[in-house]
Amino acid sequence: MPESSAARDPDWRPKAIVFDLLTGLLDSWSLWDASTPSGTAAEGRPWRARYLKLTFEAGSYSPYEDFVRQAARDVGLPDSAPEALLRDWANLQPWPEAGETLRQLKENGYELGVVTNCSKQMGNLAASNVAKQVDPVAGQAFKAVVTAEESGFYKPVRKAYEAILEALGVKATEALFVAGSAGDVEGATAVGMKVVWHNKAGLERKGSAIALRESDTLNDALRNFI
Repeated sequence: MPESSAARDPDWRPKAIVFDLLTGLLDSWSLWDASTPSGTAAEGRPWRARYLKLTFEAGSYSPYEDFVRQAARDVGLPDSAPEALLRDWANLQPWPEAGETLRQLKENGYELGVVTNCSKQMGNLAASNVAKQVDPVAGQAFKAVVTAEESGFYKPVRKAYEAILEALGVKATEALFVAGSAGDVEGATAVGMKVVWHNKAGLERKGSAIALRESDTLNDALRNFI
């Protein structure tokens, strides 16, 4: 996977590492696929792509669940698809390497945070699924989780990223962002964060921003910091 040499300081270490949740840490793609009538990516991928477009163009927060339903209608899926997704949301699973990767980052002294285009209830539920993989007893992994509902803005609006930086008590130059989508690479870079891209879904690049590192596994995307 590509690696950028731009703006790289081999001695730089962030105070905090901020993650996209639904693609960066979680395999939400499989749940989208499973919620369609056919249970396949053939129906799930277009729905998910439409949903990403709607949320990334939204700006100010409107109910997350409405975008999930609208995206399904826009690609010709029945109402049963979004209802299944919302019903089964608690079944979201982290990527296989997520738990161990986050444990290593915490052991290395990094503060961890999440900023997600999600409602408060659904975002916190999804984040807790990741946290249980990191700390099964206490179920804690993140110093802060900020949803679009709480900040009032969907990424890649600048204020969405600024909200998690404020919650973590760090400057943009003190944080590394782990993107899950091309829009996050652009958005987080524009705020002043350095970015790595966990491109598990094989998404196409957009815009001119280039991640410090791009990989299809989380631990490899973060290998210079583990």
